[in-house]
Amino acid sequence: MKKLSRRTPVALLAVGALVATLTACTSDSSDTTVTVLTHNSFELPSSLIEEFTAETGLKVDFVASGGAGQLSSVVSLSAGKPKGDAVFGIDNTFAARPIEAGALDPYTSPLAGEGADRYAVPDSENELTAIDHGDVCINIDEQWYDREGIPAPTGLDDLKDPQYANQAVLLDPATSSPGMSFLLATIGTYKDKAPDYWRALMDNGAQVVSGWEIAYNQLFSAGEGHGTKPIVVSYASSPAATPGTRALLSGCFAQIEYIGVLRGAANVDGARKVIDWMLSPQVQAALPTSMYVYPVREGTPLPQNWRLRAPAPQYTVTMSPQYINANREAWLKDWRATVR
Repeated sequence: MKKLSRRTPVALLAVGALVATLTACTSDSSDTTVTVLTHNSFELPSSLIEEFTAETGLKVDFVASGGAGQLSSVVSLSAGKPKGDAVFGIDNTFAARPIEAGALDPYTSPLAGEGADRYAVPDSENELTAIDHGDVCINIDEQWYDREGIPAPTGLDDLKDPQYANQAVLLDPATSSPGMSFLLATIGTYKDKAPDYWRALMDNGAQVVSGWEIAYNQLFSAGEGHGTKPIVVSYASSPAATPGTRALLSGCFAQIEYIGVLRGAANVDGARKVIDWMLSPQVQAALPTSMYVYPVREGTPLPQNWRLRAPAPQYTVTMSPQYINANREAWLKDWRATVR
């Protein structure tokens, strides 16, 4: 089974150092090179990248630049003097930041009408183009519950039940993109009662860690580390790679990843070609097995195990990036006051 690798910690304190590093190591762009800043979990088959170069004559240099939050901050702090030509991996929990900073140039791909436009940032000028979506949900280890003879939880409310005490591992929203998505899912579900829900989770022995890798690959009982926690914050797609697990498809948050042209880019035309390529049928079809995300292009076939093991939720919590950006610090303050 392929090891899952998802969003890395936000690590906002490292942003200044990363900006300096990118400034020092980025080479001069040319008409034949496109530099794309990405999150650390970016992955596509090398054959697709080679085909793009053969068809366009453009070499693509993908530069890993941290998690979604760190990537957003790097782009925002370098508005008008970018460290590349395009950026991929800023999600809807951070999308408003670079838009408001004026760090992106509008662009509407001719392929956006094939499905990407359904996920466009509201009230924007198409500074960002949706490429994929991955719903953040609670995942459970069904085999663990079968062995223990305990009925598995079925929704968010169950996590407060004493029979599930000390079984959940959560993610700190201040340092994890899916952690922030789970926070937003609880806010969307419980509204002003969300802090009461967080407190109930902690009273029931939930553990909070800094990032997804620790939670899923080390502490989750079905992860590669065979930990002790049968409940974890992850993605609706995760069960496709982890047999014996299931996502609870209620109380999920719809996470969307975007690509955009950086304002002041040396190779604007090349950046636009990369956006079109990311929306092409072949790249969209590769996303599920490359990065465990759902493609935005309508009609893109999913792998057989996704249809069986990783169906997308019929309902998810959604919020505009602008609303998230306006309330993020207040929500994090409430979280810190509740989860000590």
